[in-house]
Amino acid sequence: MSDLPRKAVTRTAKLAALPLGFAGRATWGLGKRIGGKSAELVAREVQQRTADQLFKTLGELKGGAMKLGQALSVFESALPEEIAGPYRAALTKLQEAAPPLPARTVHGVLTERIGEDWREYFLEFEDTPAAAASIGQVHRAVWHDGREVAVKVQYPGAGEALLSDLAQLSRFARLLGPLVPGMDIKPLIKELRDRVAEELDYELEAQAQQEHAAEFEDDPDVVIPQVVHQSDQVLVTEWIDGIPLSEVIAEGTEEQRDRAGQLLARFLFSGPARTGLLHADPHPGNFRLLPPAEEGQTEGQTEEDGGPVGSWRLGVLDFGTVDRLPGGLPRNIGDSLRLALEGDAAGVYGLLREEGFVKESIDLDPDAVLDYLLPIIEPTQVEEFTFSRGWIREQAARIADPRSPAHQLGRQLNLPPSYVLIHRVTLSTIGVLCQLGATVRLRDELEAWLPGFLAEDTETADAEAEGTEAEGAEYAEEEGEPEGEPVQA
Repeated sequence: MSDLPRKAVTRTAKLAALPLGFAGRATWGLGKRIGGKSAELVAREVQQRTADQLFKTLGELKGGAMKLGQALSVFESALPEEIAGPYRAALTKLQEAAPPLPARTVHGVLTERIGEDWREYFLEFEDTPAAAASIGQVHRAVWHDGREVAVKVQYPGAGEALLSDLAQLSRFARLLGPLVPGMDIKPLIKELRDRVAEELDYELEAQAQQEHAAEFEDDPDVVIPQVVHQSDQVLVTEWIDGIPLSEVIAEGTEEQRDRAGQLLARFLFSGPARTGLLHADPHPGNFRLLPPAEEGQTEGQTEEDGGPVGSWRLGVLDFGTVDRLPGGLPRNIGDSLRLALEGDAAGVYGLLREEGFVKESIDLDPDAVLDYLLPIIEPTQVEEFTFSRGWIREQAARIADPRSPAHQLGRQLNLPPSYVLIHRVTLSTIGVLCQLGATVRLRDELEAWLPGFLAEDTETADAEAEGTEAEGAEYAEEEGEPEGEPVQA
């Protein structure tokens, strides 16, 4: 039933053609230079041809190939302009569109998953997809009660394609270096592979989206579409209009860029605190900038409260990948940031070692670790910070250069498994902020939502912990337990 290329041998051959194509175009470029064309002109042609092939291959295969392309697209702002330019347009296309499946395939899925009478659920259904992504495509429709909806249909064979692609991509990850020079792609592929089962489960996605929709229902700044219907391989949610973030990046006004950046940062940090879930797929295709609400906004709202009445809002889509954080973002992140800003090298080093970022077998200079971190956390040191491609390129170059002390120190640090997804989401969000060139009051969001970032948070937490221990000791004494050994919760 599927038009998705599913045979492993076929997909492997197409993926293997990417690095081989890079080499072939380099040879072609050399021939052009011998023929008299300038090196600069030839290089641009080679890069453009490479970008075209990249989009064509990853877009046609969808599955894990396209998922990797979307993940890489948020990091293009860290590349030198002469490398990033030709890839930017091709990778950005992956955020919003890909070659769609034919209508007969979509109808087949709807018949199998909803029933032969699936058309009775809709007053209207558009066969041409509004968006096509890595494991499914979205069709605009009108639900039987008159609501405009987005119908997300999973590609038949998507699970098989995802696993096959990511297995093959990991085998020649090093050959994919030209996609994002200086970045280790293999850990990214492994993390994507670990999330396959969750992303394919539309029931889990519906639950995560509904929890967000309920929490943000009356929020003046963030809009989450309600879930209308869910079945295996089909998810129907309310439709939201708006400007795709990729368009804001390409041609948005300064006001739109700054507002989108502020709300993106707010959603990143407030989501886990409010829902216990972290939206873990922050590429621009999953966000919309919506015009001001006509009604329902809080009267008298100020900039400090989250923006003036009539401000643009952020629409958030696709909850297929989430990190479950029942207590919100780990407190040690806020504590470490606060101590770093206070210049407490020993305190930061102690927390990093405690959490496993520095293994027991490794000894590092705490001051060197602090020097490594301070440039990265620069946006938190000021009231507002303008994210830019220039800034993130500077950070990437500092860490990626094998000759730099930062590179040598970074290789000795460890990323504990529980922080892998948090780390990728944070880096990806920063990448999008740099693509936007947004001026953001990041400290405001950290102070409001990140546990431990403010000193008073720590004092309150310590007091609560002491109170819990005291209660435990009292209970233990009453029960005849030795005093001083509180009962473990």
